Amino acid sequence: MKILISGFSSFLDNEVNPTEEIIKLLPKSIYGNELIKVVLPVVYRKCFDELLPYIKEYKPKYIINLGLAGGRKAISFERVAINIDSTTSKDNEGNIPVDKTIELDGKNAYFSTLPFRKMIENLKVKKIPAEVSNSAGTYVCNNLMYNVLRYIDDNNLDIKAGFIHVPFMSEQVDNEVGSIPLDILLEGIIDAIKACVCKRKEGRNYGNC
Repeated sequence: MKILISGFSSFLDNEVNPTEEIIKLLPKSIYGNELIKVVLPVVYRKCFDELLPYIKEYKPKYIINLGLAGGRKAISFERVAINIDSTTSKDNEGNIPVDKTIELDGKNAYFSTLPFRKMIENLKVKKIPAEVSNSAGTYVCNNLMYNVLRYIDDNNLDIKAGFIHVPFMSEQVDNEVGSIPLDILLEGIIDAIKACVCKRKEGRNYGNC
């Protein structure tokens, strides 16, 4: 089984994006399941356009997109993406959309199909802060999540997909800002992936896990 996982490059005032660092450190496979790792530009629509060839080539079973949500204190599993681009902050090409519909013929929203409750359970066993988020915002992260889920829906593909936001890594901010050390963020994302590929019985992993 192939799992396509993406992070983003640095953006705004962030010299480092934790998701790019996580992508660099992820293993090539987890329990024999190949990870296809991609770093995307923080640019509306272009992020999806650059991801799409990987979807077509590798035909993954899961697509997990990662993004930075500075100020949050937990790894956040996004429930829904909405059909709106709107921001006061530039993307990396200077775009500042306001109340712009992503796809005029698209649904108002698409919901994550990842097993995020099971993912959160895996993290909480390790005491890694994790939560469900009901808003992916209206910046580039939401745009990517929306476009991925719409593509899967439009093409009736057997792919589970969704978005995970991570806080700042502790190495890049002071202690007053919500953050988690990079090694813990990495562990959390690996455990989230394991929740997708491991069969479970009576609350415990079994089989090839």
